[in-house]
Amino acid sequence: MYSALPQSVEVRRSKLSGRGIWAKNPIRAGSVIIVAKPYASTLSSENLQSYCSSCFAPSGPDGMKRCTKCRTVYYCDSTCQNNDWKIHKHECTSLQNWFQAAPSSDTLPPSDAVRCMSRMLWKGRKTDSTVINRLQAKEIANMQSHRTNVKSSAYETYTHLAHALVQYMSLTNPSDLAEFGLSSAADLVDIISRFVTNTFTVTDPALTPLGAAVSPLVALINHSCDPNAVVVFPRTAGDPKSQEPLMQVVAIQDIYPEEDSYIDVTLPTSSRQQALEETYHFKCTCHLCTSKTDVDPREAMNCPKNCGGLCPLPSDEHSLVRCAKCKSVVKSVEATLDAVRVGQQGLDKATRLQMTDPAKSIQLTTNLIPILTSAGLSPSSHPLLGLTRLHQSLLTASFPDPLTQDHLDETIRTATKNITGLATLLREGHPVLALAVTELGKLLAVDEPSPQSAPSQNIPTSMAYPPSGLPRLNLARDTLLRARNMLLVGFGTVNEGGQVGGEVREMIVALEKEIDVFKQGVRNVLEDRPKIKT
Repeated sequence: MYSALPQSVEVRRSKLSGRGIWAKNPIRAGSVIIVAKPYASTLSSENLQSYCSSCFAPSGPDGMKRCTKCRTVYYCDSTCQNNDWKIHKHECTSLQNWFQAAPSSDTLPPSDAVRCMSRMLWKGRKTDSTVINRLQAKEIANMQSHRTNVKSSAYETYTHLAHALVQYMSLTNPSDLAEFGLSSAADLVDIISRFVTNTFTVTDPALTPLGAAVSPLVALINHSCDPNAVVVFPRTAGDPKSQEPLMQVVAIQDIYPEEDSYIDVTLPTSSRQQALEETYHFKCTCHLCTSKTDVDPREAMNCPKNCGGLCPLPSDEHSLVRCAKCKSVVKSVEATLDAVRVGQQGLDKATRLQMTDPAKSIQLTTNLIPILTSAGLSPSSHPLLGLTRLHQSLLTASFPDPLTQDHLDETIRTATKNITGLATLLREGHPVLALAVTELGKLLAVDEPSPQSAPSQNIPTSMAYPPSGLPRLNLARDTLLRARNMLLVGFGTVNEGGQVGGEVREMIVALEKEIDVFKQGVRNVLEDRPKIKT
């Protein structure tokens, strides 16, 4: 079960956090701590047609092979189809029955949660599982269940999952349950609770969510809101396709003995605590949640006297706030409170509309960001950072054809603000920050539709942002070099920064050539100018 653990870590039990993984020896930042194939994994419904259900690779130029029986899942080729058949043979029948019983042709497959739990159960089935699978099924059973602590607000979700799981797997009587080691409805709820509490999101190398996965080994790692390690799916060229999707736990800072590790959140403390208690049923006691710092940058505003310090955001309970540096009092408390409330409501609405009405979502973020900025919120503060990240995503997804200089430059400025906020909260090697810097570098490297020799509004060329021409290319190269160094940490030095790290390396080489050509062209023009005689 623990063969994937290196000698530098061990499984241990703590009175405070239960079983977990601790460092026995020092671990360098960028080191891959654990490499493990999930016990069970599934694509989300919207990705079933565009990604392989075995190795999770995206569809290639020749498309993919669809299962001719269930006509729901797709594979890269016959090799991937054969690799997945041992589990898919059960899934295939269930999918066929699901659609045959559907009231209309528009019925969607069950959710990735239902399909992933089904794969968990089929894999641990007593009749046809291997010794390894049975051991891992035992570890699944040992994962923490919070059935007795489930809040009433989650009853509907658990009930829906239970009904869908029973219907999908055709579990009609107690003997059907017994085949999977379940003897009662309580056992079924335990399975659901273990899944909800211990599931991971499978992502592509750019951290785009693809589906759900369960790994009892990786689930042993304890949570921290200020993580020293992250879980990624880098898809390096050397990994065999049969092992994908491959989970890797990577240290993003030096880790010393007695430290444990885990995931990331950038919301304010109160929001993180609420989400962790509702979903994972524990109160986080990491240093970020328990430290008594003067100002949490997630809930901060700039000093009204512009001294460079930060003030905590005012609240209804704490309306008197001062700058932590110069002790100046914030006077416009009501205006700030109103701005934060409007910003949160706008962020919620824009997030809901981003797929159905992206134009309206862009309008909301465009209007709200200046309001929160004028109210003095720092770039790392919530909900300003959330609005900035969403605004960048929307601008990138809505590049006009043909691309305009104004749209490109606005996207670059927004990406820069996003990095400013994230860099305050995340370590330099965090994969989220690394990918944000990568995105900025790629945007700066895009060919300018109409480069300007001098910026408008009487701004000196040396102060314009983003710059144009050769300075822009140089900035793109420097940004991608920074991203490359961060990717080596966030996605593992041994992985060369994963798939994205390889792409960035190739972009840097191309930019170096383009910069040389640009410089050579300018040099030739200067040399060819007629000499002026005096």
